[in-house]
Amino acid sequence: MTPSSPLDIIGPNMQENTEASAEAAVEKVLAAQVRELRIKRGWSLADLAVQIGMSKGMLSKIENAQSTPSLSTLVRLAGALDAPLTAFFRGLKEEADVVFVKAGRGFDLSPRSAAGHLYQLLGATRGPHHIMEPMLVTLLERAEVFPLYQHAGTEFLYMVSGEMQYGVGGSTYLLEAGDSLQFDGEAPHGPRMLITLPVQLLSVKAYGHVTR
Repeated sequence: MTPSSPLDIIGPNMQENTEASAEAAVEKVLAAQVRELRIKRGWSLADLAVQIGMSKGMLSKIENAQSTPSLSTLVRLAGALDAPLTAFFRGLKEEADVVFVKAGRGFDLSPRSAAGHLYQLLGATRGPHHIMEPMLVTLLERAEVFPLYQHAGTEFLYMVSGEMQYGVGGSTYLLEAGDSLQFDGEAPHGPRMLITLPVQLLSVKAYGHVTR
């Protein structure tokens, strides 16, 4: 029988090895970028560890690609190093301006502490003066309190499914499937109430005038 795809030829073991290699490549890029951004600021490992509330040993593991940082750790690193999240993925696809992600294969940035909340980074495209960060967010469980976020640049949300109340500054918006919302990322923002589950939305952050 003729195989229907190249994956049928290489078999599941080789496919698993390929995926493992891709994950290892991401870990190496993350490690290199964290180290580079830290050194550019003239900080030691201990300096940065204090800034983000992490042990020096754990930070060393991240910089040596021995541990993958969680989303919350990446957010703290980005804040301390004054860099967008996508700065940690520079060099992942230096040879191309195209990022192709199969359905369900986005890079998982889900916080370990947030069960039922899934965050998949769909790309890290950057140009001479801008950077774009698309992410697919899936919220499967309600929470009593949602964190508020603030970041540089502009954020655009598009509701794929579900229904929720979303806050930006002092305003609250009812978002249903097909609705969109754009706002200044510096304003405190985040979900306020999940009404119809599952909630799935596309979040696109755009940062202007980023130095390459």
